[in-house]
Amino acid sequence: MDKPSPAATPERAAHTPTAEHQQRLATHWQATRRLTVILLTVWLLTGFLTVFFARELLHLNLFGWPLPFYMAAQGASLVYLAIIGCYAWRMRRLDRAFHAGEQA
Repeated sequence: MDKPSPAATPERAAHTPTAEHQQRLATHWQATRRLTVILLTVWLLTGFLTVFFARELLHLNLFGWPLPFYMAAQGASLVYLAIIGCYAWRMRRLDRAFHAGEQA
């Protein structure tokens, strides 16, 4: 015998996302993915391509050192730190904007 489904409680109905909320959530998620792809591309360029093209990049100097050597020694670590800082800063702004619109 089938049990009757419980009636929707007022609390549940109040938490049903509206179309506007769904659109804002989709926009927020799209901005998050775009930021992630951009920062992963920067990570790929600094971590992989400088090593892959090390011989071709030997003529480029940074602070008196060949670019591939500098990137291997400390440049990549500084770029990774900048990527983390940029991600944290930008995501904080995105989340605040999302939640400010949610409360309005």
